Amino acid sequence: MADLRINLAGIESPNPFWLASAPPTNTGYQVQRAFEAGWGGAVWKTLGEPIINTSARFAAVHYNGQRVAGFNNIELITDRPLEVNLKEIYETKKRFPKHALVASLMVEPKREKWHEIVKRVEDVGVDGLELNFGCPHGMAERGMGAASGQQPDLVEMQTMWAKEAAKTPVIVKLTPNITDITVTARHAVMGGADAISLINTINSLAGVDIHSWQTIPHVAGKGAHGGYCGPAVKPIALNMVAECARNPQVGVPISGIGGISTWQDAVEFMLMGATGVQICTAAMHHGFRIVEEMIDGLNNYLDDKGIASVEELIGKSVPRYSNWGDLDLNYRVVARINTETCINCNKCHIACEDTSHQCIDMLNGDGGKYLQVREEDCVGCNLCSIVCPVDGAIEMAEAAPAGAPMSWNDRQRTLAKLNAGTAEMEAV
Repeated sequence: MADLRINLAGIESPNPFWLASAPPTNTGYQVQRAFEAGWGGAVWKTLGEPIINTSARFAAVHYNGQRVAGFNNIELITDRPLEVNLKEIYETKKRFPKHALVASLMVEPKREKWHEIVKRVEDVGVDGLELNFGCPHGMAERGMGAASGQQPDLVEMQTMWAKEAAKTPVIVKLTPNITDITVTARHAVMGGADAISLINTINSLAGVDIHSWQTIPHVAGKGAHGGYCGPAVKPIALNMVAECARNPQVGVPISGIGGISTWQDAVEFMLMGATGVQICTAAMHHGFRIVEEMIDGLNNYLDDKGIASVEELIGKSVPRYSNWGDLDLNYRVVARINTETCINCNKCHIACEDTSHQCIDMLNGDGGKYLQVREEDCVGCNLCSIVCPVDGAIEMAEAAPAGAPMSWNDRQRTLAKLNAGTAEMEAV
């Protein structure tokens, strides 16, 4: 079996699957149950000045028969005394010394506050710290969470304050509620961050009850924006992880978060630069035992690929992720329909005819009607293969390129040279 151990900025873990800072890591009882089930690490629910949480606080988006395609919450940080949390952290680490135990922290943007909580938490034996600069609701209204995480100078300054007191690795958790996440990632690094984690939840309103007109959820008739997570946010999270991983000015290990529900999701995040992953919604939906399938699936995948260590996956797809201007505009694929597996539902024809490039014809043959793509008119948009309900019925096949490889940036550079040459000739 492959070696699943990871080392995230000095924090060692028996496997890359950690529970994220959230309701599943609220108590020592829960974290210890998770470690017994097989989780490699856990980030303790955010510590700070205890608050009072609301009732109700969770909501979900169900889509097309799938429960919890997205998850929304208006819960804040721990509502339990710091002393109680510290006692349970100590007991948990003593019982599970080889598992990664990281404390999530959030305090006012004051130097002495950061120094105080860092020292108190490290005294009970945590392996690392995660600075929560991402919570988009509740705490943000108090000048913490995303309110700090959206200001690069505050990210840098507070990271520096935590590092002044810290003896263990410091991870900075970033908010996605920002135009360019690499800006705050770079400032976290400038402040001394040993690693970054992303993404935290996205500003959201889960829905509105069209009968009562109440927001979902509501608290005594009033609602508020919350944080969105779950499978629906995975593409957003994966992009932000990739952007940080390919930015040379970031250059620190990444803990990937956002919509990870399976071992396949974890592999994708690691290929795009994450050293390990943090999971919350999937555990809340299915329980801690889902990690067993994740571990087995990852082991089998690595064995099938002949990969000895999971760390060999880290960043392997990052060089393939680039700017749009570097894509080859002469590369060409076309759709080809397999008439033997096609069920003639006509979804591809309708989609192409109504919303794409009108290149799928409905023809009559000896066996009845069938669909065929006019390849000379097909632009390779992939829409037909996406809407097709039968796997493999439509193949996107490589076709002869329109010319030599050429990107938009290549084209602009060529035009610039031609214009410069023309200007020089005119000057002569």
